[in-house]
Amino acid sequence: MSQWCQLQMLDCKYLEQVDQLYDDMFPMDIRQYLSRWIESIDWETVALQDSLARVRFHDLLAQLDDQHSRFALENKFLLQHNIRKIKRNLQDRFQEDPVHMAMIISRNLKEEQRILDTAKSTEQEGVGLSSTMLVEKQKLDAKVKELKDSVQMADQSIKNLEDQQDEYDFKINTLKNRENEMNGMTPKELEQEKLTVNRMCLELKAKRQDVVLQLTDLLNIIHALLTDLISEELPEWKQRQQIACIGGPPNACVDQLQNWFTAVAESLQQVRQHLKKLQELEQKLTYESDPITQKKAILEARALELLKNILSNSLVVERQPCMPTHPHRPMVLKTGVQFTVKLRFLVKLQEFNYQIKVKAVFDKDVTEKKGFRKFNILGTNTKVMNMEESNGSLAAEFRHLQLKEQKVAGNRTNEGPLIVTEELHSLSFESELHLNQSGLNVKLEAISLPVIVISNVCQLPSAWASILWYNMLTTEPKNLKFFLNPPQAMWSQLSQVLSWQFSSITNRGLNQEQLNMLADKLLGARAQRNPEGLIPWTKFCKQSANEKAFPFWLWIEGILDVIKRHLLSLWNDGSIMGFISKEREKAVLSDKCPGTFLLRFSESSKEGAITFTWIDHDIHYKPAFHSVEPYTKKELSAVSLPDIIRTYKVMAAENIPENPLRFLYPNIPKDKAFGKYYPKPSEALEPMDVENPENSGYIKTELISVSEVHPSKLHDNMMPMSPDDYRALTQMVNSEDMAAVANNVIQGFEAFDVQMNEFPNPN
Repeated sequence: MSQWCQLQMLDCKYLEQVDQLYDDMFPMDIRQYLSRWIESIDWETVALQDSLARVRFHDLLAQLDDQHSRFALENKFLLQHNIRKIKRNLQDRFQEDPVHMAMIISRNLKEEQRILDTAKSTEQEGVGLSSTMLVEKQKLDAKVKELKDSVQMADQSIKNLEDQQDEYDFKINTLKNRENEMNGMTPKELEQEKLTVNRMCLELKAKRQDVVLQLTDLLNIIHALLTDLISEELPEWKQRQQIACIGGPPNACVDQLQNWFTAVAESLQQVRQHLKKLQELEQKLTYESDPITQKKAILEARALELLKNILSNSLVVERQPCMPTHPHRPMVLKTGVQFTVKLRFLVKLQEFNYQIKVKAVFDKDVTEKKGFRKFNILGTNTKVMNMEESNGSLAAEFRHLQLKEQKVAGNRTNEGPLIVTEELHSLSFESELHLNQSGLNVKLEAISLPVIVISNVCQLPSAWASILWYNMLTTEPKNLKFFLNPPQAMWSQLSQVLSWQFSSITNRGLNQEQLNMLADKLLGARAQRNPEGLIPWTKFCKQSANEKAFPFWLWIEGILDVIKRHLLSLWNDGSIMGFISKEREKAVLSDKCPGTFLLRFSESSKEGAITFTWIDHDIHYKPAFHSVEPYTKKELSAVSLPDIIRTYKVMAAENIPENPLRFLYPNIPKDKAFGKYYPKPSEALEPMDVENPENSGYIKTELISVSEVHPSKLHDNMMPMSPDDYRALTQMVNSEDMAAVANNVIQGFEAFDVQMNEFPNPN
């Protein structure tokens, strides 16, 4: 069964995660229509080769053309229209950068597989969410079911009341007619009839009292449930959204939240219909101390207030502001660059379709402050909410907004109390909903998480650091003064967020050993075991780390960039140890056989660089460690790291080049670890090469990395051993004996040299 078919069989909470993978840049329609073809391609490999990505891009367009033809044969005009629109959008977005499309597809396929694995693991373990969340969700589901059952019971009670009142009306009118006509009823029969009518009247009054109490209790249930939704569930969802925005677990509960909100709103609408029915019954029959007359206005006002409360809290920002060019960096916006933001109305009622018009406003509640920049919103800043075809939700997506700074005297950024990348701004959305039947106007407002506006893409890393810090430490979306006095973060918080930065763009976060090394850099060796260790904002993003000329975060950002561009596969399969101190590096390699090496990130490069260190032994059998000059994006753009490792040479004695790299730590043969990344013979030529090298008259060349190492620093004349042979040797002969043997050999060679020098020179 295809991966796409397996996904469609999952529960709603997992399907929501899948839904979040796809947007207008690469819509889910393509995944649906071309599922088998998409899964037949190795998109990870495609994303590494521009020429191959271009070929696959045109293949995809051809697949869409075939799909369009099928829809034409089936007379599916709307689907034909959708395919044409999708194709145009793909050409606009990826014609010049097909590698970007390949990266998106590769990432989505991996995320789909991760979702499938999570679902299977959850099924095996017998739990879906964490036990606490699951229990709370079940409780809320039970309350919603109780509410629906209570509404149905109230509905039945009002129908019974209506039938009872109709029967009473009929009886009393019949009795009056008989009294007027004197149609032969005996006084005893007449008296009996009056007693029956009086009894019916008492039962009717009791029934009215019961119905009023029932509706009162129903409104109490709605009020309690609404309090849970607005005071607990909605804020918790928003907090989960914050976490998801900075790389944490996907926030996949908005559909469930919508179901709860909609159920409560529908119940309130039914209660209001019940009250209208009671008003009709009151108009037909009323009496002194009538409970309907006494309680009707109070119940109507309360129901209306509850309805107003739920509607005014139902407009939410489903997808935070984000530039499509930087999907993993939401809430950072660049002037002059379009960004998107999506709203949802949690009450999904057909009567609201196309009735809510939302307007986007920038910095609505920001007071005038000297030095703070001001911006205008350009593009279509009003949208009408409508039911989406994909999931039926009531939504509006702003796709073409952009910001332009107001050039006003006294509005210079260097006059403000904050630098550009710490200056928080707000994006709010306003609307008004008119309920014609009740004459109620409900003002709607939603506010995005604070955004940072940059004018140059080089400011993006620092701006993203601010977004991380803010969303890690506060849940108040209107706290735009946050960076005037930013709080410190505990290492337990920051370490998790740092790991998310890696897992959000790769398949691997950071393990505990890697995090320990980062803690050493920020807190020092003695403090890194303390999860409560506090880290100031300046130390994270402004001050130089470990006497380097750049801050800690910019170092991390450079590493993330080099992973994303050149090392993604190696990072995902665990080949890169990455973060390890030089002391720890020597400790883990010291007992390994010669030629064992590991890959780690350079601590001296701001731009992100990687190096490898291997162990050797000198002639005295003392361990020697060698590290090459780190490879940056410049070198890795020319030659891949697996190729560098494959062809790496050192110039040893007699200028004979040899490759000292034999086993990837702990003991994986080099070719086994990296062989799958070596270029295949068929990949030696690019598809678009014009000239065949065999006929060009040139000798084929290959770029290799060569280091010059002094012979004294290399183990001389020792054949490479496998890890098993080396381990067996060390068990039989200890290091002191080996050193003694080596010294004897050296002394023997020295004596031999002396004897040779005594012979006369034949020349």
